[in-house]
Amino acid sequence: MKLTRKLVLAKAKASDLESVKKLNCWGCNLTDISIFAQMPNIEVLTLSVNSILSLSPLAGCLSLSELYLRRNMIPSLSELSHLRPLTRLRVLWLAENPCCGTDATQYRLTVLRCLPRLQKLDNQVVTDDEISLALMEGEEVTTPPGSIQNQHTTNGFQDAETENDPLNYNMEETNKIREELGMKPLSRDKFSSLSSPSTRESKTIKKSHALDAVLLLLKDLDEEELHVVHTATQNRLQMYTLDSERLTKTQQTQKTAEIQH
Repeated sequence: MKLTRKLVLAKAKASDLESVKKLNCWGCNLTDISIFAQMPNIEVLTLSVNSILSLSPLAGCLSLSELYLRRNMIPSLSELSHLRPLTRLRVLWLAENPCCGTDATQYRLTVLRCLPRLQKLDNQVVTDDEISLALMEGEEVTTPPGSIQNQHTTNGFQDAETENDPLNYNMEETNKIREELGMKPLSRDKFSSLSSPSTRESKTIKKSHALDAVLLLLKDLDEEELHVVHTATQNRLQMYTLDSERLTKTQQTQKTAEIQH
């Protein structure tokens, strides 16, 4: 069933789509929600218990803060890529969809990596520690096949010159991180021109550009987002410290064994 303008206005008791801020369409057997492309001011949306497959019509609902999608037919977590631009989204209920899979822990970490601004997921409060862990262990959510955002190739093959261009890599890394935080991508002219690396230097240059991407990103983050980065960085540093301590102990044990023999 297609959600129509007439049905939206009747449920919301409104005179026009742009004035609708809250809408409850629970259990309406909906399959087509394309109408939301015309509703940029919606703030709270209930679409639970329907047959929705795609979230692409919600990509322009930039005022959305609460979204309820429990018990639909969403096939893959890649559909969450359409929600990345929704920087005000704080509550998401996605449980009981095919995309949730059987590994509840990994599902939650992957959703939070894609949407790190969430404060509540599936009626459970999101903690800072969860966000930090999600940024490290959650799976990367890619744009669904066929999406305009995913068309970076020509006839399915990426241009070799573009692929090896460090400027392109730097830009892609920065925009990848910005996309995960729901921020707009930067244009190519924001970056300085760089020469193409040799195969031998590519790994070193990529690491350098990853750092550049992070530093560029920091300038645009607000206090809440910087707090998330700070917590994730602390946890990462603690992991390096523990690894270093384990390595030192192992080396000391080996030296002791050599002396004894």
